[in-house]
Amino acid sequence: MDEVLAEAGIKTVLTGVRMPRMNSMMERWVQSCRHELLDRCLVWNERHLRHALREYERFYNQHRAHQALNQAAPLRTAPEPITDPKRIDDLNIRR
Repeated sequence: MDEVLAEAGIKTVLTGVRMPRMNSMMERWVQSCRHELLDRCLVWNERHLRHALREYERFYNQHRAHQALNQAAPLRTAPEPITDPKRIDDLNIRR
């Protein structure tokens, strides 16, 4: 199978032997990509697909909220919690 993929120009990446979570992380990303992008977009050709995937990757890493990161994006950290009572009174909540 590796030879067939190599002839098509696809690089095979092997998973680590003692890294059982690696596949689950990629499966989660692929599932998110399918539900949030590919199920809502009509792809015309390979060039359009690559462009859409680049844009989704940028969105996923810079803007999309992740529950595991306390609703922050991977490249945008969560703000520090507000503990000062004076600041809590004047809290500006934005959606």
